[in-house]
Amino acid sequence: MKITTFSALLLFMCIHVQAQNLIGFNQKEIREYMKVHCSEMSYNNVVNEKFKYLKYSDNQDNQTLLFFLDPDSVCRYMRLICDRGLKPEKIKELDAMYTKSGDNKWIEKRDGKEYLIQVMDEKWSFIVTIEQKK
Repeated sequence: MKITTFSALLLFMCIHVQAQNLIGFNQKEIREYMKVHCSEMSYNNVVNEKFKYLKYSDNQDNQTLLFFLDPDSVCRYMRLICDRGLKPEKIKELDAMYTKSGDNKWIEKRDGKEYLIQVMDEKWSFIVTIEQKK
């Protein structure tokens, strides 16, 4: 029982960290941030000719975190893909961290900029996208 509670607490901490807005961070800063704040996520080296991104996933493959980078290796938007079972906790987290602006939408104001956080349902997962508001 203690192990299950401890595992759930670790999972919640990881889920919380992943909703942090790292837009504007460069590739090196993201890698350092993830190493310190979410070390249970594994970096996945990917090569893609269309998109430049960093990919992280947890050991259970319940979450995949993508940082999409511009040509200067600066994060322009983020996408977190999660197992549907994690959705209630993720919604609570988003409600606590950001200002609700509609169904499955939140706003963050930081450094004079606004960021849109959206949750979209898929068949077996849901996706949290964070991008600068246009």
